[in-house]
Parts: sequence; structure tokens; C-alpha cells
Amino acid sequence: MSCLAAQTPRRGRAGSRACLCAGLLASLALVLASAPVARAAAHRPIPVSRRSTPISVAIDTRNPLPPVPRSFFGLSFELSSLSRVARYADRGDLVALLRSLGPGVLRFGGVSADTRIAWTDASTPRPAWATGTLDAADFPPLASLAAKTGWRILLTIGLGHFEPEAAAREAAAAEAALGGWLEAIELGNEPNAWALTGLRSEPWTFVQYDAQVAAYRSAIEAAAPGIPLAGPDTSGSSAFENWGLAEVINQRPALLTGHHYALGCAQQPPPTISRLLSPRTRQLEETSLSRYTSIAWAGETPFRLDETNNVSCGGVAGISNTFASALWAAGYLTRAMAMGLEGINLHANQVNCGGYAPICAPTPQALAAGALQVQPEWYALQLIKRLVGERPLPTTTSSPARPNVQVTTTLASDGRLHFVIVDDDPPGARGVVVRLRVSRAFGAGSILSLTAPSPAALSGVLLGGRGIAPEGTWVPPKRLPRAANKRGTISVRIAPSSAALVTVSPKAS
Repeated sequence: MSCLAAQTPRRGRAGSRACLCAGLLASLALVLASAPVARAAAHRPIPVSRRSTPISVAIDTRNPLPPVPRSFFGLSFELSSLSRVARYADRGDLVALLRSLGPGVLRFGGVSADTRIAWTDASTPRPAWATGTLDAADFPPLASLAAKTGWRILLTIGLGHFEPEAAAREAAAAEAALGGWLEAIELGNEPNAWALTGLRSEPWTFVQYDAQVAAYRSAIEAAAPGIPLAGPDTSGSSAFENWGLAEVINQRPALLTGHHYALGCAQQPPPTISRLLSPRTRQLEETSLSRYTSIAWAGETPFRLDETNNVSCGGVAGISNTFASALWAAGYLTRAMAMGLEGINLHANQVNCGGYAPICAPTPQALAAGALQVQPEWYALQLIKRLVGERPLPTTTSSPARPNVQVTTTLASDGRLHFVIVDDDPPGARGVVVRLRVSRAFGAGSILSLTAPSPAALSGVLLGGRGIAPEGTWVPPKRLPRAANKRGTISVRIAPSSAALVTVSPKAS
């Protein structure tokens, strides 16, 4: 079957690129031919209440983007938690929680990879600087967790304390236990910042880092040939403009990686919910994502945002653990999908339910047993998981006002359209009526809403009017609200501080 190459390069371990089958384009053409792109089809305006702001949404069905990778979702944990998380393969709720999202990537790294955790084996005693260790016995349980969930492992090997031979033995042990479940290894966490944190003395630039990475790779290749490299795992996109480009040229990694936090824990003015959900924060996020993806595309290397969340330093209680975090995640992750990222890993601390944790343990006893509970961010993942594997469509919104609303659209292989609508305006603001211009070839839209009493709510979060059980069980409603297609336009009312997934199917031929 003939194919058209995808517009955005995206490679897996085998270096394959996404393509769109010509047969699929042909089958969708009949359904989508009348979908408006540049101008609205002639129709009578749909009435809008005086308290609602109209938003018109047009989609470009002629230029679908490459599919969202099946392993787009990810979680990131500190390397210091690897042993505990791995043993959740045989206890607790983590297996069921991860399965509920489909395949993904578990990343182990963070600051502990270079400052607290050391590899030990018969040839490598525990060094004085380390507060914890990893050894070969930690990897078989991790392999079991990966096999039971379908989530592959992105492993950070410490570079902060230069030990290439020990790193080679660690990589070989990981490869032997994990096999194909090992997505890649990273060498160090946020190495661009090491001169500031005291892990390296000046001068410390990519030149010095590159030489040390080359020494590690040489030792690892001798002990365990063929393990893919991910990097440079920078602290932000500004550093990535230099380090990421140099990494592509000098190291040719299988995967590019970097970090981003919407707000800084120590920045002034301090983080607030309104700042987290503001158009200004969204603009800065898009600038950061654009820096990352432009280098990835130029280097024909996929990029994964392997550590991110709402507020740095573990989050801020009253922001990171509220419904606002779910609204932020729903908007940010869907925009990242549309921009062609390989995936995103939400950083999490299972022991801190007051911070940025999609899942956490409320007590020490629950932590030991793996009895994890979902936090508001988890609701966002459940809302948008239906977009995985689908093709984002260029989407344009227009409104006489300037509502704080985001809309992302994807196209499924069977012709269905999914619209994710996120209204970040505060309670008391005008609601919006979103007019989805889809053509008469489609039926009505079903609406799965994500709501809570307020952005600051710690509880009462509902998906489709129902809560997710602490261990992750969610039963969808038998019937969802529907919005009719009138002359090719579906109008959906969205309340401020809420989100919705609208599913629109082609009419039966």
C-alpha cells in the first residue's frame, strides 16, 4: 500500500517514521470534503445567551499531523524511588492505574540520580556521598512492572560523580533484566546546571559534558552494546538551544530530552492558580515547546519532555494538588500532542499528596502497600487518553472577546473527530459557546465533561459526572450529553473553570 511521509519526523528505536496511508486519506475525503477550513459555511448564527461568549472553531482536515505516539503518556520518578516503585509490580494499585491509560514510559531520574543514589556491585562499594543505592536485584522487579503494564523504562545513570566503569556495569545489568523494555538510558539529570549546583567547577559547558558522555558511552558500549541514548536532559528549553543541537551533532541520540515547569517555586511574584492558568503562562509554554521541537525536527530526532509539571521544587500545596492542575495538564498535554512531541512525563512524588503528584500514597502504610490514590491531574490523563494514536488537526479559534479557552482537535482512523476544550477562565466569568464547524457529514457531538466546584478544589472532581475511585477505577456513564449538528456546526456550552472532550462521528453512509 502506498504511503505519504509524515510531515513531522518521529522515530522509534528502529528509526521508523510515521506515514499516512493513501487509502485512509481517500476514505476520509468523502466525509471531510465539506468541512470548513478558511471560511464558514453559510448558515444562520446559533443563538448565544447574553452571559455567554461565542467562539468559532475551524479545522484544517487537509493537513493532518503525524499520529500521537502510542506511548505518549509518561510518569517521571526520582531515581531514589526506583526500588519501591518496581516492587509495586506485585502489590498495590500501580499496575491497574498504568494499564488504564494504555502503554507509556516510566522515567527514573531527577536530582537524586546524581546526588544521592549510587550503583553498587561486587566491584563497586557504596561511596560516602550516597544516601541510597541501586544494584542488580532492583531491575528484575522493574522488568516485571514493565511487562505487566506495557510501560517501558527510561533510566537515568548518574554522571554527577564520574564513574564510567560502574556506569557500564549498571547499564549492562539493566539491559540484561529489562531487555526490550529498556527505552533508553540518560546520562545525568540537568547537566547544564551543574556549575550552579556545585557538581562541576567552571568552566562547565557542553564541551566538557560531551567529553564525559563520550567516555561513558565507550565503557557502556563495551559492556552492553546497542543501548539507545537519550539526552541531554536539560533543565529548560533555553539551555537546550545550545546543548540539544550539540547533542544531535556529536552524540546522535535515539531520543532528545529536556524539562519544563510552568511556574518556578521561588519566582516573584509567587505562583498562584491564576498565574498557572493565564494566557501569559501558556504563551511561555508554547515558546518553550517550539524551541524543543524546532531542534528535534532539524535533527530528525524525536523529543520527549521527560520531566514536567505545574510548579517546580515538588509543587506548591493549594496549587499543584488542586483542580487547577487538571485544567493545566489537559491544556498543556494536548498542545504538546499537536506540536509533535514524542511524549511527556509528569514528574511525581508518591509521598507528597500536597505537591504535583498525579498519583500518591496518603500515608506511610499506603506507601508501603502501594495503595496509591489518584489526584486531580490523573483526571486530565483519563480525559485526553482517547487522543493517543490519533492525528492532530490544525485548529483555529476566533471570538469577538478574548476568553481564556484552548481547543485541540484530533482525527481518528475511523473518521471520528475529538475536540478537547479547556476553559481556564475563573469562576464567575462568562461561559462560552464553542461552535465546532465540522460540516453536515457528521452527526451530533457527545460531551464528556471534566468539572469541580472550583479551580482550588482538592476534591469533588468529576469526569462525566463521576469520580475516579482512589485506585483508578472509573465507569463511564451509559449516556453522555449530546449537542446537535445544525447546518454543519455543533454548539457546545462550556462553563468557566472546566474542560470537555467532544466526540463527533461521521454519519452512516
